[in-house]
Order: sequence, then structure tokens, then C-alpha cells
Amino acid sequence: MLTQDEKVRFNDEGYLVFDGLLEADRLQYYMKVLDDLVEMGASLTEENPHWTLEYDDDGKVQAGLLHKVQGVCLVESRVLELASEPAILDRVSDLVGGDIDVFGTKFFPKLPNGGTSTNWHQDNVYFGTNTDRIISCATYLEAADEANGCLKVVPGSHRSRVIEKHEKNPKGHGSWTDVDEDRAVNVVCSAGTVVLFSANLLHGANDNHSDRSSYRTAWHYMPGSLNPERFPRGEYSDRYIVRGG
Repeated sequence: MLTQDEKVRFNDEGYLVFDGLLEADRLQYYMKVLDDLVEMGASLTEENPHWTLEYDDDGKVQAGLLHKVQGVCLVESRVLELASEPAILDRVSDLVGGDIDVFGTKFFPKLPNGGTSTNWHQDNVYFGTNTDRIISCATYLEAADEANGCLKVVPGSHRSRVIEKHEKNPKGHGSWTDVDEDRAVNVVCSAGTVVLFSANLLHGANDNHSDRSSYRTAWHYMPGSLNPERFPRGEYSDRYIVRGG
């Protein structure tokens, strides 16, 4: 499914953008599923293991403002249909082979006027590895630009397989690292876009300073034969066989 030029670009730059990959009817279907999750999040006054809320400048939880649903396929099984879309898996298979698992499923609604997702990091820092056999996937159900919080990447930062030092954000979510912003590229895209990238790639996202939401999902594909200690096949609940087996 990938062209030779795309394979070369992935090896060189560490990411590929498939603008508007999802068909309109499937996009509409998934938007309704995710709207329901946002509605559920609006009723929350505190966090729980799957649901996290936005924080204010003092690091205090903001009731009803959904930040993320972690393990979203455990919370809402229909989201696994998105992770299993043939158009996505056909491309992933050219990078990891035909026996594919997905794990670490997440939904970020990027709500208007302050919605956040992630700052600069490498996904493999959370996985305890520097393998190049894990492919991360960000799917944009709504258009993303600099104003409403598009993806940003440092092209080629995956090639050394060095995992940079990350520090926990004391007033927010996740662990972040510093990068040379002059090397960064903003990935502006339309609704239905899928971005595949190396789990070693330095990436993050701008905050949402617009009056538009920017729903996106994020997860990670790997060969079924790969069995990281933290995510063993058949034991880790948020890992699924999506092709082969």
C-alpha cells in the first residue's frame, strides 16, 4: 500500500501524513461516538482511571472539561473499529508486517478555548524501549491547525533511537522534554487525516486557543510477536489483535 517514496520518507523523516484518509460516512459515525464520550465527560467533577480532566494554571482539576479518555477502546468498544480501519492497517502492515496488534488507545477531544493533549515527548519513553517496531497513529476526526492544536513533529528525530530525558509536568499531564523549536514542523490537516509516526519521533501538539474543538485519537501498532514487558499480549487489557493473529 505504501509507495517506495513513502517508505523512504518514513525512514528519513519518521512520519507520514495521509490527509483525509477516512471516508465521510465513517467519519460521521465516529464523530457521533466521540460526541457521546465528550457528553459523558461534561458530567465529571473528578478524574478516574480512564477519564482525565483539564487543569487550571494552578494544577487544579476543571470540572466537566474533558482532557483525555485513556483506554478508550475499553470504555467504548466501537472506537476499536477506527483502530481496525482497513485503510489504516493496509499502510501499517507495510511498516510492521501483517500480524498487527494495537495498544494504548486514547481519545483527546481538544475542547475549545484551552483544550490540551500532549507537549514534546517520545512515545517510547512510556513504553520502556527504543524499538523501531512500534508505530504510533494519530487520527484527526476534525480539522487541525495551529490555532486549535495541531500535531507538531521534529522530522528525523527518530533515527538515532536515543530516548531523551523527560520530566513530569508538575501542573499538568504527562512527562515532557525540550526540543529545538526551530526544527519543528506543524502538521496542518483536514478532517479524516491519519498520521503514522515512529514511537521514537519527538512530537507534541499545540494547545487549542480557538473556538473550535479538534477531536483526535492516538494509539500504537506493533507486530503481534513483539511483547513489551509492560504490555504483554493476552494480559494487558488495552491491547488488541487487529489483523492476523
